[in-house]
Amino acid sequence: MTREAAAPLDATFRPRRGRVVPLVVAGVFVLICVAVSVGMGVAGEWTVGDQVALVVFGLLVGGFLARYAAIRATPGPDGLTVRNLMLTRTVGWDEIEAVRFVEGDPWVSLELVDTDVVAVMAVQRVDGDRGRAEARRLLELVRAHRRS
Repeated sequence: MTREAAAPLDATFRPRRGRVVPLVVAGVFVLICVAVSVGMGVAGEWTVGDQVALVVFGLLVGGFLARYAAIRATPGPDGLTVRNLMLTRTVGWDEIEAVRFVEGDPWVSLELVDTDVVAVMAVQRVDGDRGRAEARRLLELVRAHRRS
């Protein structure tokens, strides 16, 4: 088993399984919705409106899963831009008090100086050793920016 090279300190954080699995599921789900829609239309069981509704539903679910696959955390000179499932937020380096990845947590959390907590879904426990290495890289990045 080969070990992948460490990412540069300022590289974008992205989950591995959190990208691949949702995209595959989204594609399969949309294809199934289209196939069922066409099949029910050919069988004469559904109206065109029913078929369109199922395809639109499939596309909406696929879009949601694609959004999940797009989560990331992008380091910049002024802070970390965290794009989670619903919200995108930029946190200044000087705002970050601690980086937490407590056993059992699904992803990294940033504790801010104002006592707020920001989830960083881009660094996930499900990625195993890679997720832990990415959490360490994020901590090192925060420390580097706090020193400068």
